[in-house]
Amino acid sequence: MASPLKYDGGLTCSIGVTDIKKSIAWYQDVLGFQLLYHVEEMGWCELATETPRVNVGLSQVESVPKGGGSTLTFGVRDIEHARKTVEAKKVKFDGPIRTYEGMVRLATFFDPDGNSLMFFQDLQKK
Repeated sequence: MASPLKYDGGLTCSIGVTDIKKSIAWYQDVLGFQLLYHVEEMGWCELATETPRVNVGLSQVESVPKGGGSTLTFGVRDIEHARKTVEAKKVKFDGPIRTYEGMVRLATFFDPDGNSLMFFQDLQKK
């Protein structure tokens, strides 16, 4: 069953951490994930799991809420289309689409309980 959102098959599970370098080492050493990249000025990195196109993203934050607070981040082919499609269903977004040139476009939105979710459009795909 094809979705009208045109998912591209990628999934990045975002996790807030208070010490990104320590966390990178932990996810590599304990879970065997492979570091794909680390962008210090963004406070962000991604690690590959053994499942193709399913990555774990670590985001540097000041504090982590008790119990965590992961954000599921869904890859889409056209982020404007995906945003318009869910906005038509009265979904609230957290500001405009953010673009990191040559890397990614991001749009954060919320489920009915206020949990954050994201769409990402990979700008490195050809």
